[in-house]
Amino acid sequence: MHYRGYDVHEDGSGVIVEGVRDFDLVHTFECGQCFRWYREPDGSYTGVVRGRVANVSYSPGVLKLDNVTIEDFRQVWFDYFDLGRDYGLIKKAVTTDGIMERAVESGSGIRILRQEPWETLVSFIISANNRIPRIMKIISEISRLFGTEIKYAGKSYYSFPDARTLASSSIEQVSECRAGYRCGYIHETAVVVAGSGFDTGKLAAMPAADARKELMKYRGVGAKVADCVLLYSGARYDVFPVDVWVKRVMEELYFGREASFPEIHRFAAERFGKYAGFAQQYLFYYAREHKIGV
Repeated sequence: MHYRGYDVHEDGSGVIVEGVRDFDLVHTFECGQCFRWYREPDGSYTGVVRGRVANVSYSPGVLKLDNVTIEDFRQVWFDYFDLGRDYGLIKKAVTTDGIMERAVESGSGIRILRQEPWETLVSFIISANNRIPRIMKIISEISRLFGTEIKYAGKSYYSFPDARTLASSSIEQVSECRAGYRCGYIHETAVVVAGSGFDTGKLAAMPAADARKELMKYRGVGAKVADCVLLYSGARYDVFPVDVWVKRVMEELYFGREASFPEIHRFAAERFGKYAGFAQQYLFYYAREHKIGV
């Protein structure tokens, strides 16, 4: 089957997608944007997305998705992996100087995943002042405690619970996920979202500053977490998430002096415009790989 520029066909228990460029599993799954993917001994990754489990492997030009049907690919995975976007054009657009040239080369296979918005909101509330292995463990535990079990390859995986499920649980039950003080934030946010919903379409239609302020109404959401939610849910790509470490990276690479958070945001907006989120991902990956700002 030919689907939106790709050759897609069934292969055993999954599908093979041919013609996929600008994609690297390590770059994409280990750049800090997602927490539900686990690397297997053979280099593939297994993860849970929107209540579905898949094992993903990639060789140049060919993406293989196990436990996925062609209909699943069309409904979920095409958008999730942002396969409708030409990352070659993105790379050209953000390569504005020698620093970005090196950053793009370092993380050339990054794709910004379009993750489920509610799960993204909770994940990045958990991420504040936390390390990636612990974030992954907490999200896995929330899913085990409150999600639906899914069997795949002899193992149990769990969907991420919806807001109503968490809202109807007690704070004591939520605390079993061992997220510490963040459990209160998660429960309170679940109660609000269960009542009013979580509309990223509305956020996408606002100016970035207004969308950020709207998200910061949820407990546990500061400016950086808000920008992460906007970027990694696919709501908007003109945001540039900055925490203390990214601030140090930008000071070292671009400013050569101390710079304020608003100053860095202005710089990113002027330098990268609507592609600021992509630039941040390339810079983040490059800085981590080369231990810049540590």
